[in-house]
Amino acid sequence: MSQEKVTPQDQDSFVDDQPGVRPIPNFDDMPLHQSLLRGIYSYGFEKPSSIQQRAIAPFTRGGDIIAQAQSGTGKTGAFSIGLLQRVDFRHNIIQGLVLSPTRELALQTAEVITRIGEFLADGHPSFCETFVGGTRVQDDLRKLSSGVIVAVGTPGRVSDVTKRGALRTEGMRTLVLDEADEMLSQGFADQIYEIFRFLPKDIQVALFSATMPEDVLDMTKKFMRDPIRILVKRESLTLEGIKQFFIAVEEDFKLDTLMDLYETVSIAQSVIFANTRRKVDWLAEQLNKSNHTVSSMHAEMSKADRERVMNTFRSGSSRVLVTTDLVARGIDVHHVNIVINYDLPTNKENYLHRIGRGGRYGRKGVAINFVTDKEVELLREIEGHYHTQIDELPEDFAAYLGE
Repeated sequence: MSQEKVTPQDQDSFVDDQPGVRPIPNFDDMPLHQSLLRGIYSYGFEKPSSIQQRAIAPFTRGGDIIAQAQSGTGKTGAFSIGLLQRVDFRHNIIQGLVLSPTRELALQTAEVITRIGEFLADGHPSFCETFVGGTRVQDDLRKLSSGVIVAVGTPGRVSDVTKRGALRTEGMRTLVLDEADEMLSQGFADQIYEIFRFLPKDIQVALFSATMPEDVLDMTKKFMRDPIRILVKRESLTLEGIKQFFIAVEEDFKLDTLMDLYETVSIAQSVIFANTRRKVDWLAEQLNKSNHTVSSMHAEMSKADRERVMNTFRSGSSRVLVTTDLVARGIDVHHVNIVINYDLPTNKENYLHRIGRGGRYGRKGVAINFVTDKEVELLREIEGHYHTQIDELPEDFAAYLGE
């Protein structure tokens, strides 16, 4: 297949011209295990995004794939689901490897794979492990000796444990390169080629990326066999039905402002987003001291603890949930009518995940952004990115809650 550059106006026809890439609009119609479907819905996915509709089914068939879609469009979910469908949990050997450019992304990806795969991996809680820099190699060697089925890591550490013979590759079926443009153009290429020396010749290779420059596409010819190319143009992501406001406030006064909000209006249920685990814990503590029934959740909590928190919140026993982005996508509560960004998200794509993913929080509601002087520019970027307008919070904003 020629590797000519595809212009945006060609994208839809390009997608549909590919054999086997017609969109499948429901997870139930995809060739997926029942236990995997349970994990998908339990994680909070309701309807597949464009990239998921097009990439999951071809992925499950085992051929090489180059999938390109904007950030925030569900790429991690797409390759996590495809990979889990390809894995056979009856065999306690490494079958899937995901390489990420950063430690943080690797940890986040492993979290998604673990949660979506929890029912498939029943009785095998540590089937997915991370191998990243900044940790003791001895700990990684111990993980590998206890049986890992999916490995997620950064190229340097994965190359290291593979060369030591600890990460065995003979049973490997699938390799995913996440953020492939970065992986193949920023000094990781040598380490990735080093890893390829150990991989089975017939391994499935899947590249997922927001951009795919020509030089990167040329490199893929060295290690991919006639890949299907899936291109999804920027989705028309919608914030329809959500009234968005901001409050200009300095960091030291955010807590007082939050307390005032809760005193002036009757709120069915709300989610408050902060950017760090420490701030989530601190905020929950402060609100609870002021007699607000608050739950908090972040990725360093155990799965059982997170489920307990979500059950409390879903039942309405707790009216306020304070959380970080890392677990935001798995939340699906119908009665949330206010989302408060105590901190603006550092990643513009996460703004949508927080307040309007698939109408999840946006079944009519209000989003309130606390904005410091330093964050004014970021707020403008968010407005530009989503072609939306975010006005200053009016005094009568409670009127919007009843709509």
